[in-house]
Amino acid sequence: MRLTGFGWRHGGRRAWALRGVDLTIERGERVLLLGPSGAGKSTLLAALAGLLPEDSGEREGTLTVAGTAGVVFQDPQSQLVMSRSGDDVAFGLENLGVPRAEIWPRVDATLRQVGFPYPRDRPVDALSGGEQQRLALAGALVARPDLLLLDEPTANLDPAGAELVRAAIGRAVGDTTMVLVEHRVAEALPLVDRVVVLEPGGGVLADGVPAEVFGRHGAALAAAGVWVPGFTGLAARAPGTRRGVVEDLLTGEGLTLRYAGATTAALPPTDVRVRAGEVLALVGPNGAGKSSLALLLGGLLAPTTGTLTSALAPEPPHRWPAGDLARRIGSVFQNPEHQFVTNRVVDELTLAAPRERAEELLERLGLARLAAANPYTLSGGEQRRLSVATALAAAPRVLVLDEPTFGQDLRTWRELVVLIGELRDSGHGLAIVTHDADFVAACADRVQRLPGGVSA
Repeated sequence: MRLTGFGWRHGGRRAWALRGVDLTIERGERVLLLGPSGAGKSTLLAALAGLLPEDSGEREGTLTVAGTAGVVFQDPQSQLVMSRSGDDVAFGLENLGVPRAEIWPRVDATLRQVGFPYPRDRPVDALSGGEQQRLALAGALVARPDLLLLDEPTANLDPAGAELVRAAIGRAVGDTTMVLVEHRVAEALPLVDRVVVLEPGGGVLADGVPAEVFGRHGAALAAAGVWVPGFTGLAARAPGTRRGVVEDLLTGEGLTLRYAGATTAALPPTDVRVRAGEVLALVGPNGAGKSSLALLLGGLLAPTTGTLTSALAPEPPHRWPAGDLARRIGSVFQNPEHQFVTNRVVDELTLAAPRERAEELLERLGLARLAAANPYTLSGGEQRRLSVATALAAAPRVLVLDEPTFGQDLRTWRELVVLIGELRDSGHGLAIVTHDADFVAACADRVQRLPGGVSA
């Protein structure tokens, strides 16, 4: 692939997502694409995949890809389209007109290649997050693309599941050219032989073998927000000092949740307490029920069995009127798009906070330049920051945050740690679902591990 002076500006935006990019990648190279949040990494992958229609923005320069491309995104559910695993992998081959006699041998071989542990008739909705991501990888590889594009493929996975996906990538890539976007650099380095760093609005900042790039630019990259091995300088914050009697804001006893039509419970019997002036980290493997528990704590669903009581009102949270719930408990969903209600970034925050507070949060979380943008046009990391900012802007007594740090560069990660610490120290109670061990070390006063799930 070759880009010469390439630039792209999304429709309705004043700023260019990419500009002045000169880059050549030879066949068989494995490239780690880095840059601070907003540098245009996901936009560049979308351009290489042919996913930027001419009528959706403004383009300059040239881009040439000599061959076909396969893509794997952060969220495997965004690209799994069939109910059975083998059918999902076969779907692309059928659309390409591959003869029927060739399809199933290729499907089976590719499933083995990525370490998929089940027969091809395994229901897709019965898979863990890591298994779904390996299935999505198989769907991208089965067509034998010349270029494999991976956009943070382990961002939503627990550490064990992420390691299995990285191992699958290492086995499966072979001689295929690969471009990988990952914020956590150390884990990705064994998969690549070249690092390219994008500068926001300014083309390519650095390009070379990993040791050379990090040796020459490591400190500057870390200062700009890149997770550079050896330069992150993470330090655990001391827990906030609580005075007097600890107040239980939410108390759950024997909470379970079974979704309609499901044969097993999404959340087995669980006891939990959310306390004032404390950050509770909810950890555990994919499928353990962490997000289901977050929905219960947020008052968004009623427990199937068990009780959830609150010091904030006599009725359980799921019975509170919507306005009272919003004032007392703030939630950040696993999918940030599920909570946007306006067509401008700044309006999402001013719904719950004065303009001055909204502008402060936009600045602190690196969203000020996007204040007038439509929330649905943001990158995944930007959408996550906006969803967290809306909860922080309202600052209810209890906040329930589901993976608030995924997809964030180091600068915004640090700012989130500070913001959450400020709320904790002012007496708010926070329950945070996370796979981020650094975040747990920096913020958590108490850790509750949910057993079960499937981390593969």
